[in-house]
Amino acid sequence: MILLVDAGNTRVKWRVIAADAPARALAEGAVGHAEIDMLAAACRAWPGLARVFGCNVAGTSVAARIATACAPLRVDWLLPTAARAGVRNLYENPERLGADRWAALIGARHSHAGPCLVVTAGTATTVDLLSAAGDFLGGLILPGVELMQQALARGTAQLPLAEGRFAWQPRRTVDAIRSGCLQAQTGAVERMFRQIAAHPGALCLLGGGAADSFADLLEIPLRRIDNLVLTGLGTVATLPAPPTH
Repeated sequence: MILLVDAGNTRVKWRVIAADAPARALAEGAVGHAEIDMLAAACRAWPGLARVFGCNVAGTSVAARIATACAPLRVDWLLPTAARAGVRNLYENPERLGADRWAALIGARHSHAGPCLVVTAGTATTVDLLSAAGDFLGGLILPGVELMQQALARGTAQLPLAEGRFAWQPRRTVDAIRSGCLQAQTGAVERMFRQIAAHPGALCLLGGGAADSFADLLEIPLRRIDNLVLTGLGTVATLPAPPTH
């Protein structure tokens, strides 16, 4: 069995899979950065674990704490490459692509056979284009919904950090802020989707903790699908190791 770990900016998500059935989660969960030590309990609960495989965008300190929690199991981290698991990375410098985006693209490739827009809405929102042939064509990174609202509150004297609601024609400042942030998310997603909209089977795969805040506003073919990063990690973890040169 394998423990998969997705160390994000605010949470660490995990999943246990069997090496011969990577698509089926035996157990899964999530912890905040302050609760990383709880991964040790997951390791103890599954004594058949042989390895830990993950991706990390939260920095070296978080990686070290995960390694300590999972000891004596070794933690291997996914590194972006030019190609893996049916996906070709067309980034100008493939190794500079975020490991979470790379894993999500691989997860998307194994979840949908056609062209897709892979959107993960969390602390940041990533919007990545994947062709029907498995080519990662490029993508966007923008502040997530809450981060946009916080930036407005920090950077202006008059705009509050308050809970508003979406409206097509907002008539309260708090609603104008909330609606503007949600419209920015949907606008970026829909503009990127235009590039593949005419292709047969084109679909937006939308996941992440903030996805529900604007999913209903999107006017494109859509499937809500969470944990694409863990799906991609499971795919890579159970493939033969690539040849070395």
